[in-house]
Order: sequence, then C-alpha cells, then structure tokens
Amino acid sequence: MATSPSAPLRVLTGITPSGTPHLGNYVGSIRHSVRQSVAPGVESFFFLADYHALIKVQEPALIQRSTLEIAASWLACGLDPERVTFYRQSDVVEIPELTWFLTCVTGKGVLNRAHAYKAQLDKNIAKGEDPDADVTAGLFMYPVLMGADILMFNAHKVPVGRDQVQHIEMARDMAQRFNHQYGEHFTLPEAEIDDAVATLPGLDGRKMSKSYGNTIAMFAPRAQLQKQIASIVTDSRAPGEPKDTEGSALFQIYQAFATADETEALRKAFAEGIGWGDAKQMLFERIDLEVAPLRARYEALMNDPAEIERILLVGAEKARKLARPFMAELRHAVGLRNLAAGSVKAGARKAKVARPSFKQYRERDGLFYFKLLDAQGAALLQSRGFASPQEAGRAIAALQQQRGAALAGMADQLEPSSPEELRAANEALEALAEATAPTNGS
Repeated sequence: MATSPSAPLRVLTGITPSGTPHLGNYVGSIRHSVRQSVAPGVESFFFLADYHALIKVQEPALIQRSTLEIAASWLACGLDPERVTFYRQSDVVEIPELTWFLTCVTGKGVLNRAHAYKAQLDKNIAKGEDPDADVTAGLFMYPVLMGADILMFNAHKVPVGRDQVQHIEMARDMAQRFNHQYGEHFTLPEAEIDDAVATLPGLDGRKMSKSYGNTIAMFAPRAQLQKQIASIVTDSRAPGEPKDTEGSALFQIYQAFATADETEALRKAFAEGIGWGDAKQMLFERIDLEVAPLRARYEALMNDPAEIERILLVGAEKARKLARPFMAELRHAVGLRNLAAGSVKAGARKAKVARPSFKQYRERDGLFYFKLLDAQGAALLQSRGFASPQEAGRAIAALQQQRGAALAGMADQLEPSSPEELRAANEALEALAEATAPTNGS
C-alpha cells in the first residue's frame, strides 16, 4: 500500500498491561513517545495491548487494574487523546479478524524462530522436560497478533527495543506475503530504535523489569519513592572513598532524569567520594522534581476511572473508523464477499498461479527500489536506491533478460547476498523467464 510523500508518518506504540508502570516504562517508552506524538507530520497511535496480556497473566483483576494504571500514566504524562489515536486493543474487534487473515499466510517455520517461543523451548530442554511444556498457542502466535496490531493501521514506524526488532521483521514478512497473494494492501513497517532512550537498571542493577521484581513504581507516593530509592544496591565504599560511575545503577538512573550539567556534577561528586546516602537523596530529589507534577494528575485520573473509560472508548471509535473500511477491503480481497453483489462472469480472468515476481516501489527517501520475490512472496533480492523509476525498471529488465549474467554485473546496485541467496535468486529468474515465455502456437 503506497504512501504519498505528503501523507503523515504513522507511528504506533503499544504497552502490555501486566503490572504497575515503573520508571523503566517512563524513561524507556512513555516519556519519549509522548514527546514524539506532538512532532509535526506525525500521526500517532497508542494502544493498551490487553490481548497480549492474556498470554502471560491469568489474573483478571490484575489486567483490569494494570490497564487503568497504564492509561492513567500515559494521560498524566501529557498524551493528548484529541491529537493522537489512543485505544484499548480489545475494543477494536477488527484486530483479531486480521490476525486470522495473517495466520493463513504466515509460515509455521517463521513462528518457530520467534525469540519468546525459542526461549521457552530452550528452558524446557535444559530442565529435561517436553520441549513444548507450558507453551500455549497464544505464546506461539504472539508475533501474528503483533503483526495485526501494526498492519491494521499501516504504521510506518514502530518504536521498539532491540529485543523486539524480530517481531517487526515478521510483520513485514506477513505484509509481503499477503500483498503478493492478494494485491498491495499493507505498508511494510520499520522498527524505530532510538539509542538515546535510556534502559534503566533496577534496584539490583539488572534491567528494571516486573519479572525481576526490582522496579521503582512510577507514581509511588513520595515517601514510598524515597524508600525504594534508598534500597538501590550499592557497593561497600565509605564516604570519602572515590566511587565508580561505570556500572552504578544509581548513577545511570540519575543520568536518565538529569541535565548534562547535573550529570557532570554528580560524576564529580562520585570522584570526590560522596556518601551513598547523600547520592540517593540527590537521586530522589531529582526524580521527584520531574514526577511530582505528573503524580498529581495521575492520582486525579485514578480516582475517576469512568473518565479513562470514556477516553478509551472514544479512541477506539476513532481507530475503528479506519479499521472497519480497511477490513471490508481485505475481506473482499480474500474472497469473503457478498454473494448477491454479482457473480463471476464466464471468461473472467482465472486466478494466477503463484510465481516469482518483481516489486517496484518508492521509499520515503525519494528513491526508487525493487525486490525480487519468490512464489510465496519472500524477498530474494533487494536493490539499492535509484534516482528514477526508469533506472530501476532498466535494472529489472536486465535481470529478466540476462538472469544470472546480470546478477554478477549488478553487484553495486543490489544489497549484498549470500551465495545461497544468489543461487535462489537465479533459480527464480529462470522460473520467471520460463513462465513468461510464449508457448507454441501462441
């Protein structure tokens, strides 16, 4: 699905309601996403991924409470529901329907390689258990649901951590396969990784995570926040002894909230031997300076859950105004059609037998690209950018006519490929030439 250069850049962000929001969520996602949502030329989608929560949380009250807390957190941090599309995943009924459509074009082998599924298998094997012990279909199909979240709104960019990049690549693969089978409907999404966004360590120095139980609650009351910060693990060096900033969870958390000058001042204090108690007090005061105004808004929202529900339902309707007609288009594309709307006429074009093909397109950088796809829609060759569609077309024509010989001579116009990939591309070019060659008597 092509996007005109004047169309807004669509950015989609989701968070799973599986616990109380913590400072890691704030620094790693919420703060950055809210700031990005007001950028000119950006159309932002924010959703509460409550279907995803069902994969790992079987406590209904926890999911409900977490959904409320996370919605209140985003709103308290300045997310403007008038400016963005802010919705609860389960309120957009078209998403599970699209999940099924994508399931029907996604190879099991692709899902076999998903990190979360493989991690559970490896864990079971290490314990000497059945490899699929405790593996639900929900865990296995998680990437398809995530693909539906993204492709439903044809998001261009999806901000994720590096551990989630694989899921964006899977969504691209699903989109390519569907487009190849049923026509151009989906934009190919891209992962957006901002290395300037901090990943916070937790109380014990490991990554701040609910699964480690080492979090600092995002909107804990002031006294509780101070108590949690006081429990950050430090070494045994006494006041007056120089302290290392490298590997210090306390210093890294401070740096995520402080200005460059404030960070440098604490770095100097570490070198001069600041006591851990004083350093923790500095951290508490710096965090509270930023969070206290947001905490007041958060507490007001938490005391008015009906208002949050209203905002989410309005957002869901806004999302469905896009999802409903798009799903109608996709239903028609796959053949789920009104039988009374007309029948297939005699002599109508028969369905094409799947075969290799070229896909030519323009990216947002203004350059023109092409891909060689196999019969299942998987990419075999990826070109580099051309200044005009005519140049890209001439390169495609050379590949179609000269096949293997052209592959060798166009290395500077193609992204690097392994020998196996080049061999598969050559076989596809030969198959395409054979399929398009005129038959006797034609």
